Amino acid sequence: MSAVRRVTTGAPWEDAFGYSRAVELPNGLVLVSGCTSVVDGEIAQGDPYEQAVNSFGVALSALEQLGLGREHVVRTRMYLTHARDVEDVGRAHKEFFDAVRPASSLVIVSGFVDPGLVVEVEVEAYREPQPEAPAS
Repeated sequence: MSAVRRVTTGAPWEDAFGYSRAVELPNGLVLVSGCTSVVDGEIAQGDPYEQAVNSFGVALSALEQLGLGREHVVRTRMYLTHARDVEDVGRAHKEFFDAVRPASSLVIVSGFVDPGLVVEVEVEAYREPQPEAPAS
C-alpha cells in the first residue's frame, strides 16, 4: 500500500468540518476520528452504556470499510462528560475489546458539540503493511 486511504460515512460534521471518519496510513496505522452515538445523522439518545455501544459500533464500522476488525485495534480513547458514567462505559469497552486488550485512556471532559452526547470514542488500529507488488 503506498497511498493514504480515507473513509467517510456521511455524518453531518464530516463535511461541515472537513474531516474523514478514518484514515489508513501506508505504515499500517489506522486512525478513527472521534465517534459518537449518531445514527443516520441523528443523535441516538440513550444512557451512557448505550451511547458507548453505538459509538464503538460506528468506529468498528469504519474499520470494516478498510477490511479490519476489532482484533486489529491497538488503542482506544474514551471521553465522558460525567465521572459517574465510567463503569457503564467501561463495561461497553470490555464487551468489545476484552479479548483484544488495546492500550486505552478514559478522560472526563466538560462537554461535546451537542449536550445530548455524553460519550465519544476514538480508535486506532494496525495491520502489517502489504509489500508493494513488483513492477512488471
